[in-house]
Amino acid sequence: MGHDGQQIGIKPLPEALAIARELDLDLVEVAAQASPPVCRIMDFGKFKYEAAQKAKESRRKTTNVVIKEMKYRPKIGGGDFDTKTRKVEQFLADGHKVKVTLTFRGREVYHPELGKKILDQVEEAVKDVGRVEIFPRIDGRNMTMVLTPDKRAQAAAQKAAAAAAADSAPADEPTYEAPANAATPDPAPESDTTSEPDAAEA
Repeated sequence: MGHDGQQIGIKPLPEALAIARELDLDLVEVAAQASPPVCRIMDFGKFKYEAAQKAKESRRKTTNVVIKEMKYRPKIGGGDFDTKTRKVEQFLADGHKVKVTLTFRGREVYHPELGKKILDQVEEAVKDVGRVEIFPRIDGRNMTMVLTPDKRAQAAAQKAAAAAAADSAPADEPTYEAPANAATPDPAPESDTTSEPDAAEA
């Protein structure tokens, strides 16, 4: 195959090499298993560079999904709950999955409804950035739930926030009004338009 993509046809190896040299290009075997083998005339250095750039771009676009974990307790305080839940929101906003683990101690294990209540509160709090991928389930003395980022919910939340910000912005600049007790300038004196009659010419 020629450098421009056109088929050259079956050529002896010396002749194919001569064609490549004449064009100051390389003869590269691209299908060794074919009969006869398929070669292509190309700039091999440029080909390797472009392949490396494509691989680099592909790696850059690949999102590394990391599963983070956040631990709660059935009797967690309000402040601690808010702090942990904000961190969960941040993980989801950054594109990570989050495993929420609720650990029971002592006789708490006999009241799984307390753990389920906490996990439900977490789910409700992060609904603008994530959704439940694996619903709550008991694992020994733990109850676990897995959350995953929700791009649609994040886009809808951002759109709603932008609309709310636009609605709260002032519509017009305030206009200046003079105070009621401001002094007004005196009207200009009227000019005297009357004049003495012209004297008759003698």
